Amino acid sequence: MNLAAATNESLAEASNVLIYSSMAVYTLAFFAHIAEWVFGSRSKVGRTAAALSTPSAKASAAAPAVKGQAGGTAVLERPEVITRSAAGTRDVPDGPGAAGGTFKGDLYGRIAVSLTVVAFLVEAGGVITRALSVQRAPWANMYEFSITFSTVAVGSYLVLLALKKNVRWIGLPLVTTVLLDLGIAVTTLYTDSDQLVPALHSYWLWIHVSTAILCGAVFYLGAVGTILYLFRDSYENKLASGGTPGKFASSVMERLPSAASLDKFSYRINAAVFPLWTFTIIAGAIWAGDAWGRYWGWDPKEVWSFITWVAYAAYLHARATAGWKGRKAAYLALVAFACWLFNYYGVNIFVSGLHSYAGV
Repeated sequence: MNLAAATNESLAEASNVLIYSSMAVYTLAFFAHIAEWVFGSRSKVGRTAAALSTPSAKASAAAPAVKGQAGGTAVLERPEVITRSAAGTRDVPDGPGAAGGTFKGDLYGRIAVSLTVVAFLVEAGGVITRALSVQRAPWANMYEFSITFSTVAVGSYLVLLALKKNVRWIGLPLVTTVLLDLGIAVTTLYTDSDQLVPALHSYWLWIHVSTAILCGAVFYLGAVGTILYLFRDSYENKLASGGTPGKFASSVMERLPSAASLDKFSYRINAAVFPLWTFTIIAGAIWAGDAWGRYWGWDPKEVWSFITWVAYAAYLHARATAGWKGRKAAYLALVAFACWLFNYYGVNIFVSGLHSYAGV
């Protein structure tokens, strides 16, 4: 074995160690997120929910308060912001977040975010060392795609947090999904470091696949928001109809953003990344023209990429149509993400085609 081969093998082993290490840190972050929800679920949430439902609270939210200061200058406090998804919908303020407005819950939440940052850096190191071990882009098979996908998903979440967006509620489902993704990657999808098949020797590998990974990661965040929107909307409907949800449902749902906020978040996320998904398909067609001499050949991967594009286009069109806002559009968004998942797992594993690079 020459020196270069030995170095590449060492880098591949280092990558595996880093990926397993990131899983350990993500596990700690998972328990910290659980603690955030548990320690933020007590009486503070109940008092907050009750205060928001009283007539005086609603009246104070409707008009800005005036506070006197020394010198006789009156200062208008910032009024409470109410998110509206459409005319005639419920005007419900966002919940206090996973920490429930409690000091201990917030402390565990900050610990969870810090651990998530550490795990992200360790996992990113694993992806980079994997790339160095093969001296190419680290997404030529399903194992590499999976570890890169989860890294980008967590990175997107952390970017939203850095931009001061109210998204800490994504932390628990995100870390849970990342652990599942990495568990499947290291146990079922793992492939030893190897060189590319001839068709993948192109700079389009960096362009086409990287944008596909980014789109999938952001679509995933949108899907989480959509699922939580459906739960929160059902909860608000039950309250509006005079029902009494259980203590567990109240503890969880009251801390999430309102259904209108979740609906708007999911729509904005999906709408923002849809043009990039369009570019991904176009880039793939250009690469296919270079590699196989035709831009479109109805290969299963090409077909399902187009089906996914149509599904998200239908969702965005539905959002622009008055009769399809809300839950109907949300179901379309979930169908679209299911198409993306099948395009990745189903087509790669169960369907034979020119894009059969699963390596499993």
